[in-house]
Amino acid sequence: MKEKITIGPFHPELEESVYFKLTADENRIITNVEIINGFIHRGMESLITEKNFMQNLILTERVCSLCSNNHTFAYALAVEKISGVKVPPRAEALRVIADEIKRVASDLFNLAMLSHLLHHHELMKETMNTREHMQDLKEIIWGNRMDMSANQLTGTKYDLNDKKIKLILETLSLVEPKVKSLQEKYENDPIVRENTINVGVLPYEDALRLGVTGPVARGSGINNDVRSIAPYSMYKELKPKVTLREGGDIHSRAMARFGDITDAIRMIKEVVHNLPSGDTYVEKRPHIPAGETVVRVEAPRGELFYYLKTDGSQKPVRMKWKVPTFTNWEALRIMLLGDKVDNVTLILNSIDPCISCTER
Repeated sequence: MKEKITIGPFHPELEESVYFKLTADENRIITNVEIINGFIHRGMESLITEKNFMQNLILTERVCSLCSNNHTFAYALAVEKISGVKVPPRAEALRVIADEIKRVASDLFNLAMLSHLLHHHELMKETMNTREHMQDLKEIIWGNRMDMSANQLTGTKYDLNDKKIKLILETLSLVEPKVKSLQEKYENDPIVRENTINVGVLPYEDALRLGVTGPVARGSGINNDVRSIAPYSMYKELKPKVTLREGGDIHSRAMARFGDITDAIRMIKEVVHNLPSGDTYVEKRPHIPAGETVVRVEAPRGELFYYLKTDGSQKPVRMKWKVPTFTNWEALRIMLLGDKVDNVTLILNSIDPCISCTER
């Protein structure tokens, strides 16, 4: 006998509002999936056209808190591309530092939520405590633990002096061995392995067909890291090292995130040690002519795609973005089918969903 099960839209183990309508057999194995969202639509694409280009820096950063810096980075790149502005080398370096510090904190948060859903409280505490070092670093340098306001049009709002550079390096020296220890635990811990290996499997062929992105793609053996395949800013020189796993399951996606964290730490240290001198922004505010462009950046969840159209006025005519969760969302149907009802929230967490990003 088939059973119909409803999860959400509000549920203690769901990060955001999502409504699952599942059909399961007598063994609670999922045989049909229907996912409904749209509960937190904010109309941001319309609001963008009512604000000027400077005001939209603030608005785009509020699309999502965990990858907020990626949004202002992509937005600034789009405006600069239409304006023909070349950003100073020091500003390019500072943008990368902010983005990669944000990546470490974001990925650690997702991993902490994985251990939370597994009720592995010691591992969750250790993961969150490690993340706190990055949060403290963000608060000291940028004045905020989430929305950093690091970017501005033509450069950055912040600079690094010797004291702050020393703080970054000291923090990374503290965090790096903790991340290595955590990586070994997530790789080998019996509770983690039992509940994540062969759970929520997304085969390579399905991942390729659906065009998934970020750690979801890399966990299924696909490299579509924008920093690697279509480098922007300083990433061509930094040569990001992409971690691929073949399992396509929750465990593979988690370990792909650890690869991102480890390489982010490497890149931050490399940039900090070779920080160019000079200005942090172009002082003369550029004229933004009529035009249109697209920009891609790699957020912690995957490819973030911005489309911008202008008409020579002080406000965009149109701005549209495609976020990683939108791309990865359809893959949940593959991951959930044939798996247990008890694993739904674990599988959902494994794509690191941001419903606010997706619905805007």
